[in-house]
Amino acid sequence: MEDILIKNLEEERFKSIVERRYEDFAKLAHPEMTYTHTSGVTDTKESYLDKLFGGFYDYKWIEHPISRIQIIGEVALVFGEMHSELVAGNIQKILKNKSLAIWRKENNAWLFYAYQPTPLP
Repeated sequence: MEDILIKNLEEERFKSIVERRYEDFAKLAHPEMTYTHTSGVTDTKESYLDKLFGGFYDYKWIEHPISRIQIIGEVALVFGEMHSELVAGNIQKILKNKSLAIWRKENNAWLFYAYQPTPLP
């Protein structure tokens, strides 16, 4: 049951970014969120939101097939992929990544805690 909730939260996370509903993304994100990009650049919740609101990232579409969700206590690991077309700092990019997303449960609510993509060959 929790895995279905996590899957839905992942869908909402990506959808909120594509639809530019950054306030909704912010509500899903843990205050200590760490977002690592394919380039190796790492953002905090604050710095990632600054980039989103400032227009640095403009996601055209995102596909995110999930291969497995593993829940260990208060942590959920989401193994899958992330394929996307976006503009990052005025540079057009097409991403094809394996990915690991981490959600953390606090006060009975799951919050997006960390993200790590790895480019596919």
